Amino acid sequence: MFKKKLHMPLYLIAAILFGIKTYIVYRFIFNISLDNVMQELILFINPFATAFFIFMIGIWFKERRQKKYIKYIMLIGSLIIYFNIVFYRNFSDFITIPLLFQGSNAADLGSSVLGLIKPWDILLFSDVIIIWILAKKYGEKLVNPFKKRYKVVALALSIAFLLGNYALAEIERPQLLQRTFDREYLVKNIGLFSYHIYDAVLHSKSKAQRALADGNQLTDIKNYIDDETTPDEKSDLFGIAKDKNVIFISLESLQSFVINNTVNGEEVTPFLNDLIDDSYYFENFYHQTAQGKTSDSEFIVENSLYPSPRGAVYFTHAQNDFHSLPEILGNNGYNSNVFHANNKSFWNRDVMYENTGYDKFFDVNSYDVNEENSVGWGLKDKEFFSQSMKYLNELPQPFYSKFITLTNHYPFDLEQEDATIEKYDSNSRTLNQYFQTVRYMDEAVEQFFNQLKESGLYEDSIIVLMGDHYGISDFHKKAMSTYLDKEYTDYQHIQLQRVPFYIHIPGEEGKVMSEIAGQVDVKPTLLHLLGMDTSNDLSFGTDLFVDDRKPFVALRDGSFITDDYVYTKDQCYDRETGELIEEETNDETEVEGSACGPYVEQVEKELSYSDEIIFGDLFRFYDFKDK
Repeated sequence: MFKKKLHMPLYLIAAILFGIKTYIVYRFIFNISLDNVMQELILFINPFATAFFIFMIGIWFKERRQKKYIKYIMLIGSLIIYFNIVFYRNFSDFITIPLLFQGSNAADLGSSVLGLIKPWDILLFSDVIIIWILAKKYGEKLVNPFKKRYKVVALALSIAFLLGNYALAEIERPQLLQRTFDREYLVKNIGLFSYHIYDAVLHSKSKAQRALADGNQLTDIKNYIDDETTPDEKSDLFGIAKDKNVIFISLESLQSFVINNTVNGEEVTPFLNDLIDDSYYFENFYHQTAQGKTSDSEFIVENSLYPSPRGAVYFTHAQNDFHSLPEILGNNGYNSNVFHANNKSFWNRDVMYENTGYDKFFDVNSYDVNEENSVGWGLKDKEFFSQSMKYLNELPQPFYSKFITLTNHYPFDLEQEDATIEKYDSNSRTLNQYFQTVRYMDEAVEQFFNQLKESGLYEDSIIVLMGDHYGISDFHKKAMSTYLDKEYTDYQHIQLQRVPFYIHIPGEEGKVMSEIAGQVDVKPTLLHLLGMDTSNDLSFGTDLFVDDRKPFVALRDGSFITDDYVYTKDQCYDRETGELIEEETNDETEVEGSACGPYVEQVEKELSYSDEIIFGDLFRFYDFKDK
């Protein structure tokens, strides 16, 4: 009876099942914000438009190959969705082509990846199982030798669906493909698979950019930098740390919301709280990383450029000419080195560090690492700092030494013997454990300060501490809302991108700096403290101690923060109150006249200029003269 009634072709069944699954993933697994009915409609349409086109291609094959095509496309498409889900659970982002070339990192991820896989994920492949069963049992009924006219009509309809989807997307989001800083907008409007195709096109375009680049492109960029980011004045602190050692501590996954905050009635970061009193502490300092995470934070600090919108510059453009912080310091008599108890090839650091001017990389082979002194991603922070001291004491001075911690890394595992505060109690295992590893890192940093004082290096050094990127993604917004006792809005998400930034100069009184700041500002700030002229440098940062500073902090997705406003996802908020100032608008003239409007074009220009420098390797055409 079933055989007589079933006439729907296999490709159409596959398209419907795959479209339904994709929509469910969009709506209930990916955290895609929907602001109006039009966005809801587009999100519903695009998975079916894409699925119909993909599976329709199968009808142009002969019956046996048609069945095989549909089966394997269903499997491959499901795997692509699933890989994006696993990636999204940690990074709240979508996979890009450059990330696929960073597969060498996968072997080191260990428990991080396992923690992102859920038992119920098997249900995401139920449509694959259905199609394979149908193809095997009823293949002859469901796969037909379609007439050419039918094939042409099906092709025309599928293309019409895709074009209709894109037309609606353009109405909802004008210049969608020209404003690609936010991948969520692309997925929301044209679908995950169309986004991946577009990303592949962008990747090919960026590869061609270097071959076609010439030095003339630098003229407009240099004029912009001279006018917008390089003030003529020098601060009162210029040269205050001249010839001192620089110790830079990258605090893994540390966000500002834990500073001066408690969990279960206890301070989360008692040492870092006290350190504020005798340091320059920037309470409105934002990380500006993208998919490269820690490597992005390193790249931004070293170069005062923005990270790539796709992948990590440490992988995609490691052979470029840069004018990096360690290179400049090296030209001024500094020995530059990195301490990080991880594989030297992770994030391609061994290649990038050599290219950017580091003299020595103390990687995992420099440390005694065993099961007793390791957890999560490797050597515990306290052991890491202790074992590093013997090398630090032997370095020629002055030196620039960067320390990259590990323990406070997702999934935030910590042995019970090292936990000195209780876990938080929420629906998020990640957030619950986060506070314990943050406290452990805080204790490790305090221990390191004491060791520096005992060694005699403390007085001759300035110590810089910076959170490298967020630790808790918006995938855990419910738990974060509970902890913060605030609604998790888009405004709140941007504010949670603040990370701690300290400049500790022994003998100097501390001061809390409330001005907005970002990681691109670190390089010029440090060089000025050391008394080095940056007038011939090309960077998008500003010395944080001068008054004439750039009026915004740009994030990689096009969001930005000013003294008065927070702008994200086409919404403008009051920075102090978080109140929405204006609703989303698609009228360009209205945007230009809005409170945030005057900055939108400048932010996009600055991000684009940085991309031009990186993708075109433009610094090879510029003669830097360090002074």
